[in-house]
Amino acid sequence: MEFYTPFKICGDGLAAQRAKMDVIVSNIANVNTTRTPEGGPYKRKVVVFSADSVDNSFDSKLKDAVQTVKVDGIEEAAADESVKMMHNPGHPDADAKGFVAVPNINVVTEMVDMMLTNRAYEACVTAFDASKNMAIKTLDIGK
Repeated sequence: MEFYTPFKICGDGLAAQRAKMDVIVSNIANVNTTRTPEGGPYKRKVVVFSADSVDNSFDSKLKDAVQTVKVDGIEEAAADESVKMMHNPGHPDADAKGFVAVPNINVVTEMVDMMLTNRAYEACVTAFDASKNMAIKTLDIGK
């Protein structure tokens, strides 16, 4: 394994968790948005992660064992679960029957996702710090 591989894996993990946090914050911020430039209410977004192989592994046996993460994309929730109808006849976006299409975003679910993302981010920072300390100790051997 190359000297910098743990740093790359940790950096990719930090970037992925940051992207997920940005999407969660966007979902929470738009929990009551009934108008978007595309038309209709805001649709909940989710981050899709995938595993990516780490190039330059020193051993072919580690090639499949050591992988990094990448953001594969940001997708909208399924159409049937992204919008809910709420009765509010006084709302400017209400239809003839008095129903308004609002985002189907559960703030509690988003907050739990936010806490899990925060913990994953902290774990990546801890792993990065441990890798850094190991590298420093390795360099100290040569003194």
